[in-house]
Amino acid sequence: MKMRKNSGSIPVNKFGDDFNTGISIETVSFENLPDLGDWEQPERHDRHSFFLVEKGKVSIEIDFQVFEIEAPSVIHMHPDQVHRIISFENVTAFVWAAENDNINPQYLKLLDDITPASPMRLDRDKHSLLSDIALLGLKLTNRKKDQFYQFLLKDNINSLAGLIISMYLDKATSADKISRAESVTKSFRETLASQFSILKRPAAYAEKLNLSLPYLNECVKNTTGHPVSYHIQQRVVLEAKRLLYHSDLSLKEIAAKLGYDDYPYFSRLFSKLAGKSPLSFRQKNLD
Repeated sequence: MKMRKNSGSIPVNKFGDDFNTGISIETVSFENLPDLGDWEQPERHDRHSFFLVEKGKVSIEIDFQVFEIEAPSVIHMHPDQVHRIISFENVTAFVWAAENDNINPQYLKLLDDITPASPMRLDRDKHSLLSDIALLGLKLTNRKKDQFYQFLLKDNINSLAGLIISMYLDKATSADKISRAESVTKSFRETLASQFSILKRPAAYAEKLNLSLPYLNECVKNTTGHPVSYHIQQRVVLEAKRLLYHSDLSLKEIAAKLGYDDYPYFSRLFSKLAGKSPLSFRQKNLD
């Protein structure tokens, strides 16, 4: 049986801070273990985190999708994402993590844009560049008495975030060539991320964005292949799956948390989209 922590919400892993800076920079190393113990527990992080896998390989599940990561690779983990390590083999990795206040506001917006980010394999030049920044960050953690200590750490984490964002964007459409439809879709995704538990009607998102509903639907469908209603429903179901799997909230409590006072309606919607009832999903994933 898979183990879940007895909690009314998804467990949050809090990173340690050096002198309460809101920034963590460290290196981790571990070999094969027959029992993963705490590593196997699903969790969210309390801040944006970045992992540079220098050696070995690791299998990780992020929001119900399994990724096989081999060195050298990098990945960004958004605080909203629920993940758990499935297995690992002779892994050495650099880990950076920072609270929002320590990250450039423009970078924060872009990190939301690239989420969910799949692990990215690195070529020699990119790996070398990120490794150099990682080593510099570790050296900076030994300068706690420096009067500019927090500023130095903040500069380091932002250098890293900026480069990783650039690497992800290089794989996508160039920012100066983004189409109007892509721009509208990007704004819709941003609004959806913060409003999905409140706004359920496509017209409400069109109103928020000061657009007509037909135009919003046209832009989103042309960019993603699916209408606005599809994305609203999929975001709600993803959060429902997270809570069903990772928390001990009752089914009615989960429905209410997601903005549905009518549980039977929520149950029918979930069953239609997930292919099984909320209760069946919870029971199946605990077997």
